[in-house]
Amino acid sequence: MNEEVTSSLKGASAVRPKAHYDKDFQVTDAYRQTLPDMQNGDPSEIQGANVPIMQVGISNFRLPLTYVTKSCQKRELETSVTGTVSLGADAKGINMSRIMREFYDFKDRVFSLELLEEILLRYKNEINSSRARLKLNFNYPIVQKSLRSGLEGYQYYQVAYEGFIDDLDRYRRFIHFDFVYSSACPCSSELSEHAREARDIYAIPHSQRSKARVSVEVREGQDLPIEDIQQLCLEALKTETQVMVKREDEQAFAELNGAYVKFVEDAARLLYEQLDAEPRIKDFQVTCAHLESLHSHDAVAVINKGLPGGFTADTRDFHDLIC
Repeated sequence: MNEEVTSSLKGASAVRPKAHYDKDFQVTDAYRQTLPDMQNGDPSEIQGANVPIMQVGISNFRLPLTYVTKSCQKRELETSVTGTVSLGADAKGINMSRIMREFYDFKDRVFSLELLEEILLRYKNEINSSRARLKLNFNYPIVQKSLRSGLEGYQYYQVAYEGFIDDLDRYRRFIHFDFVYSSACPCSSELSEHAREARDIYAIPHSQRSKARVSVEVREGQDLPIEDIQQLCLEALKTETQVMVKREDEQAFAELNGAYVKFVEDAARLLYEQLDAEPRIKDFQVTCAHLESLHSHDAVAVINKGLPGGFTADTRDFHDLIC
C-alpha cells in the first residue's frame, strides 16, 4: 500500500465518531434546534409523485384506556389505537410520534365517541392536517347468564370505536361490534327430519360457529352503549355462543338452535330488521360469516342500510371474520 493511501486511511480513522452511548448527555433547546427535520423537508425532496395522501399515521400502539359501562361503572381495557391524518401535496411527511404524543395527553380520560372528536380536532390543529381519523380496538366483557343452570361467566366482545373528521370539521362516529353465534342449517334440519320420518334413520343437522360484525353510525347527540348493541344482536339471532354450560344448558342450547335455524341470508336480514328499527342508529352495515361444518368453504353475506355517502356493503371484512 503506498504512503498516500495509508495517510488517507489514517485520516479517516482519526475523524470516525465514537461508538459510545452517553447516558449523561442533556439535550438543550439550542441543541434541539440543530436536529435535522426530514418530515418537514422541502417539496423538492419528495420521492415519487407529489400528490396528497388520504391517510398516513401509525397503527396498533397499545395502552390501557378507561371506558364506562351502561351501569356507569368504569372499566380499564387494553386498547389498540390507529391514528391517521391527511397529508397535502408539497408536504414531505408528518411527525409520526406526534400522533401518539397528542393521544397520550388524553390517556387518563374516560373514552367515548365524544372524546374522539376532541382528540381529532387536536390532531388537525397540531399536525396541520385537513382530515383525521381514530380507531380504538378493544375486547369488552359482559356477564352472560347460562340458559338454565343459573351459572354466570364473562363473554368478551371485539369492539372498535371509530371517529372521522373532515375538512369542514364535520364529525362522524362509528361503533363496530362482533357477535358470535351458532347457526343451525335449515336445509340440514329438514333433511334430518326426512330421514327420521321416511326411513327411521337417526340424523343430526349440521351447525357451525358464526360471526356477525355490526357497524353502526351513531346519531349526533345520541348515546348507544355497547350493552345495547349486544342486546340488539341477541334479539335478532337468539343463538349466541355460551360461556358457562352444564348439561341442562347444553340441552337448552340444542333446543334453541332447533327453534331458530338460519341461513347466512337469514342472519343478515334479521340483524338488519333490528338495527333499522333503532332510532339512535343513523346508518349501519352487517357482515356475516358462517364457518361451515358441511363444506370446506364458508358462507358469507353483507347488507347495509343504503344511505347516500354511508356504508357501501364492501366485502373486506370476510377474511377477518373467518380468521
